[in-house]
Amino acid sequence: MTQTAIDYEVVIGLEVHCELLTKSKMFCACDADVSGAPENTRVCPICLGMPGAMPVANREAIEKTVLTALALNCEIPEYAKFDRKNYHYPDLMKGYQISQYDLPFSLNGWLEIEVDGVPSRIGITRVHLEEDTARLMHEDDFSGEGYTLLDLNRSGVPLMEIVSDPDMRTPDQARAYLVKLRAVVRAIGASKANMEEGNFRCDANVSLRSRGATAFGTKVEVKNMNSFRSVQRALEYEIERQHEALTKGEPILQETRGWLDGEGRTVSQRSKEFASDYRYFPEPDLPPFSFSREWVEQIRARLPELPDAIRRRFETELGLSRYDAGQLTESAARAAYFERALATLPEADRPRLAKQVANWILGELAKLQNAAGREIDDVPVQPEAITALIALVEGGTLTGTAARTVFEQMYRTGEAPAAIVAELGLAQSDDHSELEAIAAAVIATHPKPVADYRSGKAVALNALKGAVMRQTSGRYAPERVENILLRLLSSA
Repeated sequence: MTQTAIDYEVVIGLEVHCELLTKSKMFCACDADVSGAPENTRVCPICLGMPGAMPVANREAIEKTVLTALALNCEIPEYAKFDRKNYHYPDLMKGYQISQYDLPFSLNGWLEIEVDGVPSRIGITRVHLEEDTARLMHEDDFSGEGYTLLDLNRSGVPLMEIVSDPDMRTPDQARAYLVKLRAVVRAIGASKANMEEGNFRCDANVSLRSRGATAFGTKVEVKNMNSFRSVQRALEYEIERQHEALTKGEPILQETRGWLDGEGRTVSQRSKEFASDYRYFPEPDLPPFSFSREWVEQIRARLPELPDAIRRRFETELGLSRYDAGQLTESAARAAYFERALATLPEADRPRLAKQVANWILGELAKLQNAAGREIDDVPVQPEAITALIALVEGGTLTGTAARTVFEQMYRTGEAPAAIVAELGLAQSDDHSELEAIAAAVIATHPKPVADYRSGKAVALNALKGAVMRQTSGRYAPERVENILLRLLSSA
């Protein structure tokens, strides 16, 4: 247990911004898909904040915000409105942002997470809707001063904000919350939710208080974190920074700090604003909203099966471990890929082979995916190819070692496993004389492990077995190779 854990309790709340998947922007007809578009080309007088430009609310964005809120167990109030949030940053063209303050689209939800087998329920304060800002690009002109460019394409893109209660107590919980939240918004089709692309952004509020105290300590907001790992690292650093200051008797300032990922530290950016600093007032150009219970239930009926329900089904119907089921449901695309693979199997075989299918997806496929930076929807290995490969192993055509070789070739080329087996000659061989000759040659050319084995080091047999498996490209079962080696070693 760290000294921080003994002296202080950590309090963490997260504010997550998701760019919504809509055709048009929040208050105008400009294309909302601005990724890769030339700078300042998807704009109009409304995006530019021109005087007299009148906003019109995007119905689809409102529906997806309410859908997300329902997926997060939120209450949908009968009345809601937009507000003007006034502040003057260079990426905000109007000098204010259309957001929501006291009457948002939802309130009082929750999300269940699990860390090291311990479940927790994290409260959701609200899910509300606003418009995104423009994008600043800081450039270096090698003079030491530099300059900043402004791209207005992102200005006005629908931005959903999900605000948690201050219920998290560790960076591990914060990371688990973000992973779970991303799975939910992806499952319902609300957002791409990709932190690296900037359409799933997180600000963290963190404070420390004396253990047993009920009043919150002074909170610090941390920004500029673009991955789950950076969120966890930033929180770990900030907790230690605040703990060190408190133990020295130094005050914690309410401020916004930026995370410098390369340096592994946070730096002060500005003093933290209070709600009164933004001078909120109702947006005069947009009418308030009234939601009937019938309309809310129509939106609720659009909810797909959510990750928790899918995970429970994988556990109860297929006998998967909680860990495997959780990994498979981290993304809707991965869960769907797994289910498409299972669907190619006879129904009676699915519970028996589900673990093997999961192992290939979470093991070899995930490894190759991560190395190539590919999403599972973009991999060349079709779900039915995985079950075909398993059938070759089950039927005795392939050893487990050869199957991994085949899988790597499947990933590179997209070929069917049977074709690769024939092409590379990897089918399991029954040629006893070939195996015995190769095993004898390995014994003759590897004197050290042979001597080690004969001196009582049984583990040395693995080196000889590995050499035979490599020379035979895994065409013989490991048990058979081991038996041949043992016989030859004992008879020499």
